[in-house]
Amino acid sequence: MIEIKRIKKSFGGKPVLKGISLDIPEKKATVLIGRSGCGKTVLLRILIGLLRPDEGQVLVDGEDMAGLSRKALFRARRKFGMLFQSAALFDSMTVGENISLALREHTDLSKTEIAEKVREKLDLVGLEGVEDRMPSELSGGMKKRVGLARALIMDPRYVLYDEPTTGLDPETADAINELIGGTGRRLGITSVVVTHDLVSARRIGDRFAMISEGHIVFDGTPEGFQACQKPAVRRFINGSGLDLEERI
Repeated sequence: MIEIKRIKKSFGGKPVLKGISLDIPEKKATVLIGRSGCGKTVLLRILIGLLRPDEGQVLVDGEDMAGLSRKALFRARRKFGMLFQSAALFDSMTVGENISLALREHTDLSKTEIAEKVREKLDLVGLEGVEDRMPSELSGGMKKRVGLARALIMDPRYVLYDEPTTGLDPETADAINELIGGTGRRLGITSVVVTHDLVSARRIGDRFAMISEGHIVFDGTPEGFQACQKPAVRRFINGSGLDLEERI
């Protein structure tokens, strides 16, 4: 499992995370929620070792990510997949080449075996026969699906999602939410999802953790979040313009 212990992080002397502690339960989807700029993505990047905390620990299966050597960190990252906000596909590579990159770099699988795994993951995310397309030929929703296939290609234990529905129309966003939630449950993956979208959070999350002013101000079920009377939580829900339950 993932244990986050007293994480602090500042930029230019300005504190962003002020002592975050949180346990991420196995085989569940934990949604990190909060307004833009609250530090959600900073925490996500610390989880995978792209940023180092100023203080605290991130324990992944007992290993402190912040204390690992460069070589050990690369090894530990193989447990993770990540879907970036913009999908972050390489424009000069085909869909198949984007998805298979980690397999080509880190395994001894043959070209035939790699191609089969790519087809398997594309089928899992509802895309078939697009291996030879370029990212420029894909819609926004298709790019997200390809990004998810790439995140799953190494069969990770943990998958991190950074604002997975940003820039998508409501219908496409709903399809991506269902895909993320369904895939995680089907494969038994531990998911961490960063979002400020309450509808997306409710569709995906088994558990909510809200960050405000550098602290965790709520940690519990979606139903508990809706009922929570803490001022920061009420402001966030009311700022959406509608009650959370009314939006579902």
